[in-house]
Amino acid sequence: MKLNAHIKNAKAELSKVIFPTKGQVKQAYVAVAIVVTVITAFLALVDLLMSSIMTAILG
Repeated sequence: MKLNAHIKNAKAELSKVIFPTKGQVKQAYVAVAIVVTVITAFLALVDLLMSSIMTAILG
């Protein structure tokens, strides 16, 4: 395949891509930040609970 044909095909495919709007990017960012925060809090709570249990068992 020739390089020119490859570049032309790549441009044609790139024109079909639908890029997200600023609002969609912001919404996704907020959703990811919330999920990460909730998971972090859950894991910290589990760690605290397990640490307390191990301290109680081992003295």
